[in-house]
Amino acid sequence: MKVVAINSSPKAEAGHTAQILGPFLAGMTDAGAKVELFHTKQLHIEPCCGLFNCFLVTPGRCTTEDDMRVLVPKLRDADVWVLATPIHLDGMSGPMKNLVDRLLPLIDPRLEMRDGHSRHLVRPGHKWGKVVLVSTCGLSEMDNFDPLIIHLKAACKNLGREFTQAVLRPQSSGMLDTSDGKLDDIFAAARDAGRQFVRDGAISATTLSAVAREILTNDDFIANANLHLDMLLEQLGEPAAVRSPTAPSSLTRDRLLR
Repeated sequence: MKVVAINSSPKAEAGHTAQILGPFLAGMTDAGAKVELFHTKQLHIEPCCGLFNCFLVTPGRCTTEDDMRVLVPKLRDADVWVLATPIHLDGMSGPMKNLVDRLLPLIDPRLEMRDGHSRHLVRPGHKWGKVVLVSTCGLSEMDNFDPLIIHLKAACKNLGREFTQAVLRPQSSGMLDTSDGKLDDIFAAARDAGRQFVRDGAISATTLSAVAREILTNDDFIANANLHLDMLLEQLGEPAAVRSPTAPSSLTRDRLLR
């Protein structure tokens, strides 16, 4: 199985998205997949100009000279795409949207009816492979991922790819400190998810729930977040707009600021 993974977090390896993506890809490798990882932060990818040169001037090839010249052939040949993004204002990160827009060379301008919907033809040589989403969100509720999933499912239908599953980690801002080992089960579950996907073609609901398991109750999460933000803003001389409830005694100022 040939896997191409894209991490679109602006923080690349240092972000919370990488904390879940890393073990997930390690699990895929454990199960025998060949994985190639790219970070958008380390790539030069221009936004789509909307000229449709890839449709009508140089069919199947974008005329913009940047790193998509390397990525598009790799994505075209991959069995699986792993698209990893943090939630940014209810959707994918800007770099990921930029990359997805630039996948237009994979499809043909001509149209057909497919599954009861008018869609572009998929160019010959493009694998009808699978897509796995890995995403993190700073907030608690799982429905924060819904707009992203809806968007990505629609894009997959147009690109001739099967959206399979989403490995989701809410409360990612609660993963600042991993030194005490209390989050090790989450990372182990992410690795197991990668193994399962390669081995079984699917990730169990139990494993996905283990990746997404609650770190704090929502009330404690909000209290901790507000306390952290108040301290940071006070360092800038800003008054606290909302006085935070008392944070649990287990969370120290030092831990909040790490």
